[in-house]
Amino acid sequence: MGEETIGLISGTGPQGRGLAMRFAAAGLTVLLGSRKADKAEETTKELNAKINEYFPGLSFPKIQGVENSFAIQNSTLVMLTVPFENAEDTLDSLKTDFQKGTVFVDVTVPLLFGKGDVQLIEQPSGSGSKQLRKLLPETIPFTGAFKTLPAHVLEELSLSMDCDTFVFGDSKEAKERLMGTIKRISSLRPLDVGGLSAAATVEGMTALLIRVNRKLRSREGRFQVVGVSE
Repeated sequence: MGEETIGLISGTGPQGRGLAMRFAAAGLTVLLGSRKADKAEETTKELNAKINEYFPGLSFPKIQGVENSFAIQNSTLVMLTVPFENAEDTLDSLKTDFQKGTVFVDVTVPLLFGKGDVQLIEQPSGSGSKQLRKLLPETIPFTGAFKTLPAHVLEELSLSMDCDTFVFGDSKEAKERLMGTIKRISSLRPLDVGGLSAAATVEGMTALLIRVNRKLRSREGRFQVVGVSE
């Protein structure tokens, strides 16, 4: 398969915006989806302007704002970037739009935020990703990534990533495709942490990281595994 096209389901939020800009700045085609195309188009104008500001003269495929269905039908890597509380309804309404050969990437984490606290919400299936896996056809490879990356770091293009993202999934081929694409983002290293069973651990790490950032009054803390090489 040739170069991947990135589709972001409901990508107008902070996580989706950040991923869209990072992938576009890396030279990839990005379809930023929303329930309404006009909202997606408005967001992409802002994001393309920010990329041009940080990388003047850079030639890159512009981020395109489209409806969620179009993004899914015309992308090879489709990423779900909605808040987890909206994830099941969103995915259930769009599951028939997935095309053969598409790799699904779950970016969501089931978190409950309270005053000065954050907790991981237990799921009947054991993790948020396992819960969502039930909604997609088995023919669509299911992977997870980017769960531990702060949206602020993704959105701030002046910041170097300098960290790792943990990739999991039961399809080796799907993970290889996803990891090869992630490597296009400068200073971001994908680490294969195993099958879908790793989802609960990664989601717990996200809650831990948010606690650390809050405690230290930071928005930029992220994980980097030292002492290992690919």
